[in-house]
Amino acid sequence: MTSSLGTVLVTGGAGFIGCELSRALAPSADRWVVLDNMHPQVHASPTSRPERLAAEAELVVGDVTDDAAWDELLSRVRPDVVFHLAAETGTAQSLSESNRHASVNVVGTTQMIDAFTRAGHDPAHIVLTSSRAVYGEGLWRRADGETFYPPQRTRAQLEAGQWEVEGAEHVPNAVATSLPAPVSVYGATKLAQEHVLSAWVGARSTALSVLRLQNVYGPGQSLSNPYTGIVPLFSRIAGEGRSIPLYEDGDITRDFVYIDDVVSALVAAAATPPAGLPRTADVGTGTRTTIRDLAETVAAMHSAPAPEVTGQFRDGDVRHARCDVAATTAALGWTPQWSLDDGVRALQAWIDEQNAGAGR
Repeated sequence: MTSSLGTVLVTGGAGFIGCELSRALAPSADRWVVLDNMHPQVHASPTSRPERLAAEAELVVGDVTDDAAWDELLSRVRPDVVFHLAAETGTAQSLSESNRHASVNVVGTTQMIDAFTRAGHDPAHIVLTSSRAVYGEGLWRRADGETFYPPQRTRAQLEAGQWEVEGAEHVPNAVATSLPAPVSVYGATKLAQEHVLSAWVGARSTALSVLRLQNVYGPGQSLSNPYTGIVPLFSRIAGEGRSIPLYEDGDITRDFVYIDDVVSALVAAAATPPAGLPRTADVGTGTRTTIRDLAETVAAMHSAPAPEVTGQFRDGDVRHARCDVAATTAALGWTPQWSLDDGVRALQAWIDEQNAGAGR
């Protein structure tokens, strides 16, 4: 990648994905500016610069919901490319902290575009990291081939252990075939981000790329954030010699995508801005993994006790999530490279390094 990206602004750029993206692109950008509020839920040391943030990155501590922070930043930074990563991401947490999620994800986005308007500056390209959560339960297919969108699983269903949509199978999510139908506040706010930015760029000269990410994991992920993801959570539990608890019946499925594959998708999207209408792409592996399989893999690495089904559940969780990346490959020339086994081993090696460094 050359310096053709020019000046780059990354919101939430001191977080997991932002730091890894900076390591890939910041050295070749003309200028790499990060706006991040360094929230303590994400950063174990909110007053310290993240070690994995590229040295070339200029870190500006500020909140995307603060119009004054935006005005000060844009008085001296005129970004050509914006990676809009800033977001609150906890699916379950969004049900009890809805205002926080809406404020950061929706209002933070509208504050950003209003600030660009006040500054009289239109970035050439905005790249938004959206989420598989916008699909909700997704599209399903019955044995006779009929497709349909099931409603959100109710609390009564979950309490009765009615986990599956009977007589049907989940169809992999894909932009061209699956309509968004979020079943969590988080998913609804991410879809709102997409709509807000799509409407704004339609009246501007700015290109928009939206990447709907599946479950991202890998080195650099917060080990202290309880909402960061189940791969490091499972690693922590197994590393302590405990049995990993499996929610529902253990057969929930997810599409786990390694951080390097996510970064390469972001790099590919930035390198080829769409001409005309906004571009939306799914980023995952296309591989279906049960939570049970993941837990057993992690437990075996630690010689931990076998995972145990608990029957617990989380409101707002979907039963199955997996995407079809064929359209993304065609549009971006991108394909995922990391298998789950290789990715989990790389993450575990990094966690072991962190624990050794902390004297644990």
